[in-house]
Amino acid sequence: MHVTRKLAQLAACVGLLTAAPAAMAQTTLKMVSHSDLKVLDPVWTSALITRNHGYMIYDVLFAKDADLKVQPQMAEKYAVSPDKLIWTITLRDGLEWHDGKPVTAEDCVASLKRWMVRDSFGQLLAAATGELKVVDAKTFQIVLKEPFGMVLDALAKPSSLVPFMMPKRVAETDPFKQIDDYTGSGPFVFKKEEWKPGEKVVYVKNPKYKPRPEAPSMLAGGKVAKVDRVEWLAIPDPSTAANALMTGEIDLIESPVPDLFPMLKSEKNVTLYGWNKLGSQIIMRFNHLHPPFNNVKARQAAMLAIAQEDMLRAQVGDPEIYQVCNAPFVCGTAYGKEYGDLLIKPNLEKARALLKESGYDGTPVALMQQTDLQSSNQVQAVAKQQLEKAGFKVDLLPMDWQTVVSRRARKETPDKGGWNIFFTTNITLDLDNPGTNSFASGACEKAWFGWPCDGELQKLRAAFIKETDPAKRKELGFAISDRVMDQAIYAPVGQYKAFGAYRKDRLSGWLEGPVPVLWNISKK
Repeated sequence: MHVTRKLAQLAACVGLLTAAPAAMAQTTLKMVSHSDLKVLDPVWTSALITRNHGYMIYDVLFAKDADLKVQPQMAEKYAVSPDKLIWTITLRDGLEWHDGKPVTAEDCVASLKRWMVRDSFGQLLAAATGELKVVDAKTFQIVLKEPFGMVLDALAKPSSLVPFMMPKRVAETDPFKQIDDYTGSGPFVFKKEEWKPGEKVVYVKNPKYKPRPEAPSMLAGGKVAKVDRVEWLAIPDPSTAANALMTGEIDLIESPVPDLFPMLKSEKNVTLYGWNKLGSQIIMRFNHLHPPFNNVKARQAAMLAIAQEDMLRAQVGDPEIYQVCNAPFVCGTAYGKEYGDLLIKPNLEKARALLKESGYDGTPVALMQQTDLQSSNQVQAVAKQQLEKAGFKVDLLPMDWQTVVSRRARKETPDKGGWNIFFTTNITLDLDNPGTNSFASGACEKAWFGWPCDGELQKLRAAFIKETDPAKRKELGFAISDRVMDQAIYAPVGQYKAFGAYRKDRLSGWLEGPVPVLWNISKK
């Protein structure tokens, strides 16, 4: 009996020793994101932090690779009818939701319908679509009423708003209400019970996820989660975050401020990484519903008061990273038409004259400032000074980014919780095409926040989408650019490249792309 007890104790000890390596093998990636996450519905908001959250837990039908070519992702294959009006999409085998249920064609149809209501590119595709038709459990069709030359571009849209696939029961949520079920099919699972806004967001590896067999390439190919757990930690002070990286408390900072680059470079185990070399564009968005910017002359006056260099110097600092550019569809691209000194060198005399003609009564402009968003939190104070030189009165309203995200969706007057101006950024890959650029929509109540209502702009965009001749499409693209600038739909404030910082002694495999790609990252 005594010998038996000893053997049992020995077996238990051996079991503990053999189990220990497995427990120790659990890897956690600790990252500081560019913003705290408070809104979880990537269709309800275009906030980039929510987009990033979407890429963690959801998947897409098609995605763009490093050569910017559209590749199947959840789709196994697709076919197009000879008249190019019927697009048949078949899902690949092995797709499961996080709850173990299979992904079906019905789920995808419901997801596309919800996305089409909120996204400007989706709205254009919806207008050309006669029916979204389920063929069988794994196959559905997009049946067009008229040619639409950018079906795959729409389905592979890389940034806000991304056509993420959700279960049918979730996708049937009113597009103007936030979802409360975060079941996805992506490489990570959101741990809602561990989510603490203002502190951390937690994801764990999805053991059921079946990656594509191809090598990963930007947003396409095999999404292989190589860490067991990811924690997004909220450290709003940039210096504190940088010190945490240098001392090894965290592994990665998505977007450190350029002022800290020299300090980060001084640490031998830290490296800077240009994960978004294609860059991002900062824009100033007007609220077209309420005075003074419901009057085009007031919007034009504001644009004539702007000096991009001053804003970019304040926001980015390093001229090797930023570029002044007044092309709404991004400088150096096929549709990147530029406009002389507009937004580059102010014309205050003309600005004051237009402001007077607009009937501006001196009511202060409500300018929201996201104090915690490092990509666009310094431009507001400069904008206030520039606008006041042109005759505007400006109230600067400091708040965190998630409050801006919530408040910008409100259509009330500024004195009742609405707004007049805010600044935001988006990746240039989403902005260099008049069809994908959400800011350039004039679809009234269906337009992006600010709700510009411009029938002529919408006619031009619809014609652009249908046009198959490259030369004619370029003409239409330039015409759309002209309309955006003439009507002051929004004001581009310049471009900059995004750099991250990470512990090179621990991490490897960070893929270049327009969003921070966290699959494929390994941690020692």
